Amino acid sequence: MNDVSYIAPSEERLLSRFWQSARGFWSGASAPWAWLLTVLLIATVLLQLLTQYSLNFWNRDFFNAVERKDGAELLRQAMWFAPLAAASLALAVFSVWARMTLQRKWREWLSNRLYDYWLEKDRYVRLRFMPGEHQAPEYRIAEDARVATDLPVDLVLGLFSSFITGITFIGILWKVGGNLAIDGYGIEIPGYLVIAVIVYSILVAGAMMLIGRRLTHVLEDNKRTEAELRAIGTHIRESGEGKALPDDTKGGLRAVGAALQAVIDIWLEYCWQLMRLTVVTHSNSLLAPVVGLLLCMPKYVAGTMLLGEVVQAAAAFVVVQGACNWFTDNYTRIADWAASANRVASLLLALDQVDQSGPAAT
Repeated sequence: MNDVSYIAPSEERLLSRFWQSARGFWSGASAPWAWLLTVLLIATVLLQLLTQYSLNFWNRDFFNAVERKDGAELLRQAMWFAPLAAASLALAVFSVWARMTLQRKWREWLSNRLYDYWLEKDRYVRLRFMPGEHQAPEYRIAEDARVATDLPVDLVLGLFSSFITGITFIGILWKVGGNLAIDGYGIEIPGYLVIAVIVYSILVAGAMMLIGRRLTHVLEDNKRTEAELRAIGTHIRESGEGKALPDDTKGGLRAVGAALQAVIDIWLEYCWQLMRLTVVTHSNSLLAPVVGLLLCMPKYVAGTMLLGEVVQAAAAFVVVQGACNWFTDNYTRIADWAASANRVASLLLALDQVDQSGPAAT
C-alpha cells in the first residue's frame, strides 16, 4: 500500500459518502417500515409538546391556587395532573419503542450492505493494497456503523423537538414576562425574558464551541487506536492458533505495548476534553433555573406578576434555554457520530477504489 500519494478526504466528502449509502434505508424494500416509524416518531414529538405545554399551564394554575390558599382549586388541579402525567408517561414509553426500532432496523439494513460490499468479489482481500484509512474494517462495520445509525435518530428527533418546543415556549415567555420597565431611566424592554434567554444561550453555546472545538478529532483518534489495539490482539491470537504467520513474542509484546500506550494517551486527552466541557454543561444546568427565577423577581416584588406566573415563566425559561442550547447539550454526541460516520465513510471510499472499472455504490 502506497501511502505517500494518499490525500486524506475532507470531512465534507466523508459525510457525503456516508449518507450516499445510509439514506438508502428510506427507499426500496425497507422504505415502508422506515417511513412509518419516522412518521410515528414525529407525531409522538408533537403530542409530547402538547402535554408539556399543558403541564406548563398546570404549574401556573396550581401555584396561583397555592398563593390564594384555594383548597377547592388545588384539589381540582391535583386531579387534572393525573391524566397529564399518564399521557406523558405513555408517550415517553412509546417514543423509546419507536426510536429503538428505527435504530435497530436502520443498523441492520446498513450493516448488511456494508458486509456485502466488503466481502463480494474478494474486496476484503484486495483492500489491503488500497491507500486510505480503512484499518480494522470488521470493527468499523460492527461498532462504528452502530453508532452512526443510533445517534442520528436521537439527534434529529431532539433537534426537531427543540425547534418546535422553543418556538412554542418563546410565546409563553413573551406573553407572561411582558415588558420590563426600568424605573428612573424611562427605559422599557419589550419581551425581556425572551431577549435574556437568547443572550444567555448564545453565551453558553459560544463557550461550548470554544472549549470543544477539537473533540471530533480526539474521538476519531480514540476509535482508531482502540481498533488498532484489537487488531494486534487478534493477530497475536491467530498466530498462536496457526491461522496466521507466527511473529516473535518480543515483537508482539512491543506492538501491543505501543498500541496500548497510544490508547491511554488518547483516552487522557479525551478525559481532559470532557472535563472542560462538563464545566460548561454542569454550570448551565445549575444556573439556568436560577437565572429564570431571578429575572422574574423584579415584577413579582412589584406585584405585577403572580407566583404561578413566576413558576410558569421560570419553567418556560429553562425549556427555551434547553431548546436554544440543543447544540451545546449534544456537542459530544455530534462529535461521536461524526467520528464514527467518518470511519465508515473511509472504509467505503477505500472499497470504492477496489473496483476501478465499475461504479462503486452500495
